[in-house]
Amino acid sequence: MKIPFLGDRPEKRGAPDPEGIAELLAECELLRSHASRAGVQLDDTAASLEALDQLVPRWRDDAEVLPWLGNDAGLYLGTVIVRTVPGAAWRIWPDGQPIVRLASGREFDVVASGQEWATSGVPELSQLYAEVAEA
Repeated sequence: MKIPFLGDRPEKRGAPDPEGIAELLAECELLRSHASRAGVQLDDTAASLEALDQLVPRWRDDAEVLPWLGNDAGLYLGTVIVRTVPGAAWRIWPDGQPIVRLASGREFDVVASGQEWATSGVPELSQLYAEVAEA
């Protein structure tokens, strides 16, 4: 439909912007806030994952914060992988779940890993990163 005063509208929507998606997923506001209060700077490096593993898990006492923090931890793990492992990229499954896909085609549900870390501390984020970086 063409309405002259509205101008031409695109017929199809373009592909999602991978950089925009990566920036959105990297926000991890709750995790960054908790880390900052504990004196840990999240600079998107493997060393920052090691520092997170050393935090005292006070969030486990708060049933409302725990799932959100776990989600953020997974997104932060994915952000570090995507920014430091060559060929790694974010993908969004049809159900909306963000995953990290390596150049080899192997996929990681980093959010599930972040949830496990927030709940029990195992496996450690730095350990997961090391396994992924080797692959």
